[in-house]
Amino acid sequence: MITLLSAPSNLGLRPPEPGSVPGAAKAPEALREAGLFARFAELGATDSGVVLAGRYVDDDATRPPGRVRNEQATIDHSQRLAARIGTALDRGEAPLVIGGDCAILLGAGLATARRGGVGLVHIDGHTDFRHPGNSDDCASVAGEALAAAVGTHWPAIADIDGLAPYFRAERTAHIGHRFDDEDQEEVRHVLGMLTPAADVISRGAPHVGAESALVAGPAYWLQLDVDVLDPTVMPAVDSPDPGGIGAAELTALLRELAPRAVGASITVFDPDLDPDGRYARLLVEILTEGLSGLGTRVPSP
Repeated sequence: MITLLSAPSNLGLRPPEPGSVPGAAKAPEALREAGLFARFAELGATDSGVVLAGRYVDDDATRPPGRVRNEQATIDHSQRLAARIGTALDRGEAPLVIGGDCAILLGAGLATARRGGVGLVHIDGHTDFRHPGNSDDCASVAGEALAAAVGTHWPAIADIDGLAPYFRAERTAHIGHRFDDEDQEEVRHVLGMLTPAADVISRGAPHVGAESALVAGPAYWLQLDVDVLDPTVMPAVDSPDPGGIGAAELTALLRELAPRAVGASITVFDPDLDPDGRYARLLVEILTEGLSGLGTRVPSP
């Protein structure tokens, strides 16, 4: 059974402008208003409530070196989110976590690592692999979440509760970056599989999904950043880049991957960039059609 869990955190994003606050934390309620929770309830899903994040602070002027933006608040939210995800997993449910920014992947990683670990299929328009070894600009976990999840970041976020790596790199498959992603060559040598958005279109989403599932193993977490969609389809994201996939490809990709996923997280939709709700409604259609089979073919422990 699917259970929906809201994680309205924007802690890992840079401010849109100095002193302002990103809008991604509004995504769970915007998607609820667009019908997401009602549609899943019709499929038998339950609602596991919300894990609220701490206050977002634009701390660029005061943050010391070697720390990410909103670091302690991010750690605290990750731990509390992990506990709630873990409760769902222990009940035999498939948690569908509605974020929020990509930093919520840390909570999913903690929850699964505490239970012996699973693979990871990471669908994102960016590799999210910025880390202290390849950049002097580490600050926003939303652009560094995959690096942290496989143990390649400062221990404060990559080794919460001594559980690093949350996902083993060789059992991690990434899908959806653009060819100009500056970290793709490094990621290609670290992860089990790396597939750009163009290959999803040329080779077919079901084929890419099946190959990625083989890398991630018989059970995995499924992380979706909706900026994998082309900006002509989904402009309401923090960092829209051309060259993404279409709604049909994403739906097919999710449909292929969802059954063997123990749970999934959806991130970076920004309702501030969707004033009339049209993109929220599009996401409801994609997610309902693509994830209705979430967790239905996960092997028994």
